[in-house]
Amino acid sequence: MLGSELRVARKRAGLSQDKLGEPLFVSGSFIGQLEAGTRRMTPELAREIDKTLGTGDFFTRNCEAVTKFKYPDHFTEAAEAEGLAKAIREYAPLLIPGLLQKEAYARAVFRAYQPTATEAAIDELVDARLARAALLAEPTTPLLWCVLDEAVLRRVVGSRSVMVEALRHLADLIRSHRIILQVLPFSAGAHAALEGSLKLMAFSDAPPLAYVQGIETGLLLDDPADVARHSLTYDLLTANALSPDKSLALIESVAEDYSHDEQA
Repeated sequence: MLGSELRVARKRAGLSQDKLGEPLFVSGSFIGQLEAGTRRMTPELAREIDKTLGTGDFFTRNCEAVTKFKYPDHFTEAAEAEGLAKAIREYAPLLIPGLLQKEAYARAVFRAYQPTATEAAIDELVDARLARAALLAEPTTPLLWCVLDEAVLRRVVGSRSVMVEALRHLADLIRSHRIILQVLPFSAGAHAALEGSLKLMAFSDAPPLAYVQGIETGLLLDDPADVARHSLTYDLLTANALSPDKSLALIESVAEDYSHDEQA
């Protein structure tokens, strides 16, 4: 809604996206992403937009009304963009990606992050994470292509029974042709993304974005050169990863191993 109203107000003022971006110290492409809804309008930026376009407190007021986010600040923009993407490519070095997590796995992850949090606080985090998976309710959109480091399969999160459920969920999604998934095996050795995770998002009516994340921090990138560099990184990962069929076989084999360990 804010993006659509911004487009109307900008055109009413007779400004191009580049011209509006100049006094706001942002690029024209950033304005385009705001208008398309792939970037979040912050309260500070909303105030400057109101001043520049002479819209009173319209954007300030409405921005404040919709900034009750259920995600950490560093991930909010990425989560919103994720919901609008037509294609998502993600490399996960240590954990099953949030979109693919089961409840018990997500709960174990958040408990590890916040060992002294109340159960109510953990419940809220888990609910927000599981709600993101609603994106996969659509049979074909968005296209989701993930590369998981073998460490994701081997690290026991929660318990072996939790891992059995988590890995079999991945296998079900692969077998139903809902996702493309490859495993980057330990035998691949050094690779292009040793320094961290990576998410690439493509949209129907806005430029692509890249998201890189660290401990309680994340950066959403829209510069074409940055996105192109990270796209190459992802391409190199897929080239070194196992094929989808071999990846599925490995996932099911590891799940079976965990199942046998539980029964022993």
